[in-house]
Formats: sequence, structure tokens, C-alpha cells
Amino acid sequence: SPTSLLPLALFAHGCAAFLAPAPLSSLLRLAPTLKSALHHGPVAAKRQPAASLRMQSNPDAEEEASDSGIRQLLGVRGGSRTQNKWAIRVQLTKPVTWVPLIWGVACGAAASGKYHAIWDGASFSEWSTDFTKAIVCMFLAGPLLTGYTQTINDWYDREIDAINEPDRPIPSGAISENEVIAQIWVLLLGGLGLSYGLDKWAGHDFPIILALSIGGSFISYIYSAPPLKLKQSGWIGNYALGSSYISLPWWCGQCFFNVDSFNPQVAVLTLLYSLAGLGIAIVNDFKSIEGDREMGLMSLPVQFGAEKAKWICVGTIDFTQLGVAGYLASIGETKYALILLGLILPQIFLQFTTFLKDPIKNDVKYQAAAQPFLVLGILTTALACGHHTW
Repeated sequence: SPTSLLPLALFAHGCAAFLAPAPLSSLLRLAPTLKSALHHGPVAAKRQPAASLRMQSNPDAEEEASDSGIRQLLGVRGGSRTQNKWAIRVQLTKPVTWVPLIWGVACGAAASGKYHAIWDGASFSEWSTDFTKAIVCMFLAGPLLTGYTQTINDWYDREIDAINEPDRPIPSGAISENEVIAQIWVLLLGGLGLSYGLDKWAGHDFPIILALSIGGSFISYIYSAPPLKLKQSGWIGNYALGSSYISLPWWCGQCFFNVDSFNPQVAVLTLLYSLAGLGIAIVNDFKSIEGDREMGLMSLPVQFGAEKAKWICVGTIDFTQLGVAGYLASIGETKYALILLGLILPQIFLQFTTFLKDPIKNDVKYQAAAQPFLVLGILTTALACGHHTW
């Protein structure tokens, strides 16, 4: 049943704690950079002020220094330098950005209505097989294909990094260009190979997981690489980012567990949620308005100014979710629609009490408080899809 996915979703959410086993105070200091890497890709993380230069005047400098190894492995700013080649390779894949993809796969499995769990009376063979399937699918979406995306982004940013962040693995020479190119190909081909294996495992006549993987990898390439370089556009780049983090892993998980459950209605719902993802990505753009303008990146705050952009941001987040809630109610999934509405209201409250007052000062505070409600709303929608008879 759909509710059997709740523990799996909690497992996916718990991966964040596994990937970043730092004390709470450390994570709060990491929040701006983690949020940048998670919601706007590697470039945004590179725009953060070099607060580490002020470490000697920071009373928590010693504790921050102890976090630098974690930062390095997560692939966020402020990490220590290392000569360990495998640690450098992991750093290039930015593990902190795997988490939303893992969550998306769990949501897709929920939407399939075919995930079996032992507490639902499934046999050991059924629930252990489905759990293993979910983990393998998460490995595809996270370490392999998101790792490919982050590595290729660093590759195309290597010249900018040589100026702004010379300690990054590629411009610092910690890893050679040939080794980076090899990593890109290994992750890409490994991901495509595994996706084809998942199609075979699921018994698909058409290799839908492979097709999704190829499509997502292509989007990742044109997001980072010239001449298109989608991330230079506030609208297109942010929507490409949102759809890659929400729609694609959902589709992958749902099609893997039950391809027959995937239909145009579900596709539209997930693409709508990608609009909410666009709004989330805009939140990250406010602190980097000047840097974006200098680099020629047409973020929405650059195009419209901070005052207009903040309303565009919250509008895309709120109206998207309200539209989804209304749709769920219209198809008879009233319980899930009410739950989703209950998860939207705290987000609106937090927008008015934090973000809209000062989007530059309060962006991190708003993200930390509001995003749990957003991602639980995505899971609620997935459970509604799994429960509904189309």
C-alpha cells in the first residue's frame, strides 16, 4: 500500500544525516553553502563570501576547522584540502546534492502503488526485493547520475574557479584533467548501464529507465556546457534544475516499480512541482545579485530586481502547490488534498514572517524552516497518486 513507503521515505530523508554527520551548530554554519549546492548547482555555491578568511576572528574557528573534512567530502565551500584521490573524486560528485534525488525515487515508488513492505503482510522475499530495488534505484539517481552532473559542472567551471576558487580540485591540480574526464565518462556510462539493468530487472519491453537517464544526462550537459549553458537563464536554468531534482527521480522510481501506473496526469503533477522547485531555486539567487550581474547570469533578481523577484519566487512555490491540492481534491483524494493544504500553510506563514521581509538576510532561515513542509508535500502527492485508481 502507499503508506508502506513512509519508512522508506524516512530512510531517504535520513541519508542527509548520514552524509553530513556534523553537530547541529556545524550544520547551521554550513547551511548557506549546502543550500546553494543543493538548489542551484555548483556555481551558486561558488558565489558565497569567503567567510573562511575571517576564521581567526571567529570564536568557533576551531570547531569550524574540525568540520572542514566533512565539507570537503560533501563538496561544499570551506572544505580542507586533501591528497587522497578518492576523497577528491567524491568531492567532485557533491554528495550533499544526492539527497533530493534519493527522496524523489522514494516518492516515485510511493506513487507506483506497488511497493511491498513486511508491515503490510508482504513476505520476506517481497519486501527485501523491493527494498533492494529502491536502494539500487537511489544509487543510480544519486551517486552515479547526480555525481556525473556535478562533476561535469565543475569541469565547465574550471576557468572561473581558477579565479574565484583556486583551491577547487580541478584548478588546484589536485586531480588532473584527464582523471576528471575519465570520472565523467565512468559515472555517465555506469549510470546508463545500470539504468538498462533496472529495465531488465523490471521486465520492461521499452527501456524507460534508460530513456529517462539519457534525457536527464543531456539536460545536465546543456545546463553546464556552452553554447546553451541553461544556468545562465533565470527561468530556463532554474526550471531545468527543478525538473531534474523532482520530476526525473520520481518518474524513475515510479516506472521501475510499476510502469503501468505512470500516466499523463502524474507527469503533469510532477512537472508542476518542478515549478515549485524553480521558486526554491530563485530563493538562492538573492544573495548573489551583484555576482550574477558581473558574470552575466540572468537570474530573476537581476532581471526584475529583488522586490519583484521575491513575489515571483513565493508565487511559483505557493500557487503550484495550491493547484496540486486543488487537483487532488477534484479527483476525490480529499484526505491527501487537506494534508497537502496543511503543509502549504506553514510555508506561507514563514514567507511572510521571514523571506518577504528581507530575502537577502532571511533566505537561509526561510529555507531551513519551510523546505521540510515542501518535501513532505511532494511525498503526500505521491501517496495520493499511489492510492488513486486512474
